[in-house]
Amino acid sequence: MTLVATDSSTSTLTQNDPRVKDQAQKFVLTLSCVERAGIVQAVTTFLFERGFNIDEHQQFDDGLRETLHLRTAFSGSPEYTPERLQEEFSSIADRFDMKFSFHDQTKQRILVMVSKFGHCLNDLIFRWRGGSLGGDIVLVVSNHETHRAMADAAGLPFIYLPVTPETKADAEQRLLDLVDEHNIDLVVLARYMQVLSDDLCRSLEGRAINIHHSFLPGFKGARPYHQAYDRGVKLVGATAHYVTAELDEGPIIEQEVIRVDHSYGPTALSTVGQDAEALALSRAVRWHCEHRVLLDQTSTVVFR
Repeated sequence: MTLVATDSSTSTLTQNDPRVKDQAQKFVLTLSCVERAGIVQAVTTFLFERGFNIDEHQQFDDGLRETLHLRTAFSGSPEYTPERLQEEFSSIADRFDMKFSFHDQTKQRILVMVSKFGHCLNDLIFRWRGGSLGGDIVLVVSNHETHRAMADAAGLPFIYLPVTPETKADAEQRLLDLVDEHNIDLVVLARYMQVLSDDLCRSLEGRAINIHHSFLPGFKGARPYHQAYDRGVKLVGATAHYVTAELDEGPIIEQEVIRVDHSYGPTALSTVGQDAEALALSRAVRWHCEHRVLLDQTSTVVFR
């Protein structure tokens, strides 16, 4: 939230008094623009003049694309809001032609979608309840009743939303209604085995994450781990990415790889694959919720 600038003596006390620091509002600035001199100085000066303290700063200078990507976490008076920061920073952003956003560090609200495989949902719930997910799961939606008990045990609302070719459009509209009703920031497809329409993908652009095994596009369709076994694969992995209309080809956030050998049958390969899926998905969700992922055309910059 936005801050009212204080004089230098007040700012110094705020930054040096641990009792005040504990109460400081935390924010994150992310930005991307063409690389040129003076960008970092403009950002740090802007924050200093408003009495903010920089807690973490990361940047990536992409020499190939001649762009700069930056993430700065900072803290200060709770009187500031992201909206006010956005407004006051706009003149600097215009000067450097920046794409930028300010965020407070309120936890993101997450809707998880699942079908019959529950390992990713189970892992997300475990991390959420342990406080390490980076966001709050507020709703579980499924096209099967399989995991209602898992959601109930975690105290999460469970919405059964069956999908057939005839009801697909209505089901997707219902999903968007749920996103609005529950103020959802992020939709997570935790092995949700339905292809989303192009319109839904566009509606959720940049705020929906999917997970799949990393054999794609090699082993498509059913029984991918049997196909992998038949080909003697030596690496099993998973890919977490943003959802786009290009099926399983969205900007990649995280990948996990585990080495295997000839002794792994299809069942063992599948078990290892589920571990990789859960790890990659939970990391991607946490990094997104912490505003560590910057979209860069068809790719991402991830500040870990």
